[in-house]
Amino acid sequence: MIRPRDIYHKKIYPMKINKETLNKIAHLARLEFDEKDTEKMLKDMNGIIAFVEKLKEVNTDGVEPLTTMSHEVNVLREDTVKPHLSHEKALKNAPKKDLDYFRVPKVLE
Repeated sequence: MIRPRDIYHKKIYPMKINKETLNKIAHLARLEFDEKDTEKMLKDMNGIIAFVEKLKEVNTDGVEPLTTMSHEVNVLREDTVKPHLSHEKALKNAPKKDLDYFRVPKVLE
């Protein structure tokens, strides 16, 4: 069975982010920055990649992957139907309402 961490431990050519890749990432993440900030961003992103590459060198044989850093377990309760707030009571103290709905300021342009 191939585990994801086995794939990551294989030696591959280290990734390096160039301006073109940085611009694609910025577009996908909806980031905007000046040309003067490009060099700093490239340096930071390549530093992150180098750190991850360094982590790949750590021997993790026999170490089980974690899903959380805590050993606590969620205590869940059964869902029970309870009386809910009526439509009229919910809208009673609304500063702005329209028959059946709350009126809120527009957030998207």
